[in-house]
Amino acid sequence: MPGQKRDPKTSSEQRRRVDEIFGDVLPETTSDERDPDRRTGLPDDWYRENRPPHHDR
Repeated sequence: MPGQKRDPKTSSEQRRRVDEIFGDVLPETTSDERDPDRRTGLPDDWYRENRPPHHDR
């Protein structure tokens, strides 16, 4: 109800329960915290990074 204080323990328990059900919604790091040199911006970057080893022969 408005004007009533919430019990922080109940709030954290509810948050933990929601996380158990739905998992983490947000990534651990943001895009600006990740390695900026990893991708060149070319559309085929993902394919190059995930190329099977037998294609390197």
